[in-house]
Amino acid sequence: MVQKLAVTTERVDDIPILLASEERMGVAELLDRHYETHGGWEGISFGKTMSVWLAHILHEGDHRLNHVEEWAGERMQTLRSCLGEEVRALDLSDDRLAQGLDLLGKDESWGVFEAELNGRILRVYDLNAEGVRIDTTTGSGYWEVTEGGLFQFGHSKDHRPDLPQVKVVLSVLDPLGMPLATQVVGGSKADDPLYIPAIDQVRAGVGKRGLLYIGDCKMMSLGTRTYLVQGGDAYLGPFSAAEVTVEELEKYLEPVWSGKQALNSVKRREASGKLEKIAEGYECGETMTALVDGETVSWVERRLILHSFAHAQAAERGLKGRLEKAHSALLALTEHKQGKEPFADAEKLRQAAEAILKQRDVQGLLTFQVTLQTQERHLRKYGDRPAETRTEALLTLMVQRDEIAIQNAIRCLGWRVYGTNRPKSVLSLQQAVLAYRDEYLVEHCFGRLKGKPLSLTPMYLQDDRRATGLIRLLSIGLRVLTLLEHVARSHIQEQDSPLPGLYAGNPTRSTRRPTTEAMLRAFENIDLSVVTLKGQTYHHITPLSKLQRRILALLDLPASIYTRLGRDSQNPP
Repeated sequence: MVQKLAVTTERVDDIPILLASEERMGVAELLDRHYETHGGWEGISFGKTMSVWLAHILHEGDHRLNHVEEWAGERMQTLRSCLGEEVRALDLSDDRLAQGLDLLGKDESWGVFEAELNGRILRVYDLNAEGVRIDTTTGSGYWEVTEGGLFQFGHSKDHRPDLPQVKVVLSVLDPLGMPLATQVVGGSKADDPLYIPAIDQVRAGVGKRGLLYIGDCKMMSLGTRTYLVQGGDAYLGPFSAAEVTVEELEKYLEPVWSGKQALNSVKRREASGKLEKIAEGYECGETMTALVDGETVSWVERRLILHSFAHAQAAERGLKGRLEKAHSALLALTEHKQGKEPFADAEKLRQAAEAILKQRDVQGLLTFQVTLQTQERHLRKYGDRPAETRTEALLTLMVQRDEIAIQNAIRCLGWRVYGTNRPKSVLSLQQAVLAYRDEYLVEHCFGRLKGKPLSLTPMYLQDDRRATGLIRLLSIGLRVLTLLEHVARSHIQEQDSPLPGLYAGNPTRSTRRPTTEAMLRAFENIDLSVVTLKGQTYHHITPLSKLQRRILALLDLPASIYTRLGRDSQNPP
């Protein structure tokens, strides 16, 4: 008698790591606790549905709803083992996922969920919340703009002003870059009013005051600074030209130019271990006073007047480039070319020259003079036209560089005034500079949010509530990525043993700062084979390599999340 042999193979890859990490964070448990589903919800719970979908997004870099059911159907054994219960592909249908986004779009439930999720993460991962960075980004797409809707035209940070956009405000824990609070607002909203609601969300989620909030000049409005001081928190950031005018900056710099004010060096340790001087500056104190609801709030603000060498060099290159382009454009105004009509009016030529100086932002650095010259032109007799002499007017433009003004402008480049109410004993000038220079942490989060790992853009949803729910789900994914990275890097530092083998083609190259994406790629091509013969089912999982076992140990995850998939099982009679 011929026995039928049935063999199926599933791609496992990094799915067990992602689901185990979400379970450690309590994602499914907390979602089920704070979101109530309707009576018709069948199959795995709402929390587990969203957890599996999030694993799919992180695995595939794709948030489209209609791709998940087929993906899950090809990984049934893996999902059942990781979740510890029966799973159907239908549990991940696009209709079910859309219902999940409708639930996540509820503002009142999200606030409570996010606060408890933060509390659990801080406790489980033993994180000490001391600093918070706040920044905004936009996601553009081919959406329909509706009055009062989420998708609106506004100042695009994607450099796509032609597309409607949604704005996302992230408050992240320093120095991890892990999100603590997420706001989703209309794309036309200004940044300035968004900071105080973000601060309120962080305060509710962390349950702690005395944090240092780090942000850009939009966070440094007097109202936001007063709100932080009044609530017992601190701030650090640069002032805009509205808060500290050019004239005020020059007053701060006058004692530097006259030699009366000494400057302190700011150094940073390079990867090689060498200390590099990156900035210099000094500080002074300003007494600040603001009236809030009839109550006077006063505090001493430290003003940090800092000169960044890198910014100064980049700005000088930019200024010299603008000067060259403006000079060439001015001379081109009076060039004689075929098909180009020369200026006949001196005032129009002057206006065109002024427009070039304004466009290149070099007013006062280049000067010009318009002169009118006349010349006689002799024309020979031609046909019926008699010989004659014509007097023609010729407009010329003389351009000069104001070298003194240019040198004064270069001298001011790279200088900026920062403010903080953190005492010097807690936050020195050196520490303040290094703290703000880590602002790239938020940008790294935005890169992950809109790039391959989470792929917010392009967004394929048109419904405001579902788009909000998706962005909130992706913010949970950001937490997964940043926490895995933090745990691995912390263990590497404790063990003083870098991780080799992550770089294709160079197995001996090692790193002390592996990214989550690189570690997850190391688990590609792990397969689960399911063989059925004579009523018995056998499972075989691709054996873990030495590198994969090391990564799991760095992530504080047991190898059993994979090996248990390969245990043979026998079907009940």
